[in-house]
Amino acid sequence: MVVLLLVAVVATVAVLTRDPARQAVVLAVLGLTLALLFTVLQAPDVALSQLGVGTAVTPLLILLTVRRIRRGGSPDKDDPTAMEEDR
Repeated sequence: MVVLLLVAVVATVAVLTRDPARQAVVLAVLGLTLALLFTVLQAPDVALSQLGVGTAVTPLLILLTVRRIRRGGSPDKDDPTAMEEDR
């Protein structure tokens, strides 16, 4: 019951946070609390998936996107990963 309340509180904080970079950090904490909830509910496979995707990959992608947008949004001319249409 305590873990469920903790998930609800962290999810509320994630919704009320306005800055995207802080939202990514709160989202990582939310992923961690959800993984804890899944462990308590005896679903360790779902908890491990949540740890990998919800705690690490998704916040990382959000932070990289925010960084790129704040930097100017246009890809570098020398960037080999830039798409041909963007050049």
